[in-house]
Amino acid sequence: MGRVRIQSEPFDPGTELEGFGAGADVGAVVSFTGIVRGAGELARMEIEHYPGMTEAAVGKIVAEAEARWALADCLVIHRFGPMQPGERIMMVATASRHRAEAFAAADFVMDYLKSRAPFWKKEFGADGEAWVAAKDADEEALRRW
Repeated sequence: MGRVRIQSEPFDPGTELEGFGAGADVGAVVSFTGIVRGAGELARMEIEHYPGMTEAAVGKIVAEAEARWALADCLVIHRFGPMQPGERIMMVATASRHRAEAFAAADFVMDYLKSRAPFWKKEFGADGEAWVAAKDADEEALRRW
């Protein structure tokens, strides 16, 4: 049921949501789109991953969400490669009969993508480049699940 796409190409959230979750039993669609922040001195970001391993890891996160909540559909798109501030990095969409399940599942997937998906982010700015480190707040968010 759930779909995972790891890609370098940009995507259009509106196009992705067209017809998403269509069905007589769907009463809610929730989506989240992550964007490269343009604040500060960030010139660009590059995201690396291991093909095959990444898709499998994200697939497990989606399968867990589907096991916990009654989802009619789930979509995860995550980009890799170089990106500029303002570009879309990722998107999570969930569809279910009721909004509470769609919101909870989307929140769960986003929290786990942030902390457990095998992506590595490097930021480039006026002061040089640096890998983005894990944050305590991201780990704290996982504890609620």
